[in-house]
Amino acid sequence: MRPKDLNPWDSPRAFYGAELRGKREAAGLSQDELGALVFCSGAYIGQMENATRRPPKEMAKLLDAALHTDGILTRMCEAMDQASQHAEYFQLAAELESMASAIYHWTPMVVPGLLQTPAYTRALTRAGRPFASEEDVERNVSTRRERAKLLEGDAAPELWCILHESALRIPVGGADVMHEQLGHICELAGAGAVAVQVLPFCAGPLPLMHASVKVMTFTDAPPVVYLEAAHSGQLLDTPALVGSYIKAYDLARAVALSPDASLAMIQAAMEDFAA
Repeated sequence: MRPKDLNPWDSPRAFYGAELRGKREAAGLSQDELGALVFCSGAYIGQMENATRRPPKEMAKLLDAALHTDGILTRMCEAMDQASQHAEYFQLAAELESMASAIYHWTPMVVPGLLQTPAYTRALTRAGRPFASEEDVERNVSTRRERAKLLEGDAAPELWCILHESALRIPVGGADVMHEQLGHICELAGAGAVAVQVLPFCAGPLPLMHASVKVMTFTDAPPVVYLEAAHSGQLLDTPALVGSYIKAYDLARAVALSPDASLAMIQAAMEDFAA
């Protein structure tokens, strides 16, 4: 099948197709030659590369073996399955998140999803989607809990989060929920699962006030930036633009409280919710 111009940032399937094509070409194989190695037609390989067919997990395993890609295509396939549970605009970001070596996150108003407790996620979901069914709310809670498993094990990415003080003070779900949520952040920080800084109210304005910003870096690929608002998200990979966001993140990190001072502020806020 003749290759078509494919923007890998259009969807998780397009990203997979672009990666498969790149690894096949790096191996010096045609679509027909690769198809013969994995017991399918060259046309089927072309359909996966052009993002018109979703790659089955068993096929991904065969492709990894044929291309000597150390399981990356299988892991991407598994990430796509998990990403399909997310909102469409977040699916590719969720897939990339699972492959990142480091994640640097800034949130101006709420606790980042990877750090949320189920009760906090539940209250936040109900606030943002007041007409959602109980089933939809619990599905969102379950999906976010699955994402949080990213922080477990030796392969967990380096995670650095900068929270605005607003995220510590807005009573999402009430005092009990906030007390539990802030305690959870303290536990994760104490265990070394995440580095947390707080940007206090007195720090004033900064370049990243408008949206949640997530910088993701990889061991074998350029960094990307994911911007998210209430009902939309955008992935950026233009080097100059990514570089601008990285500089803005570094500025926020420089003016935020130190990790120790931040932990003390989080603990004080937690105690306030216990009063």
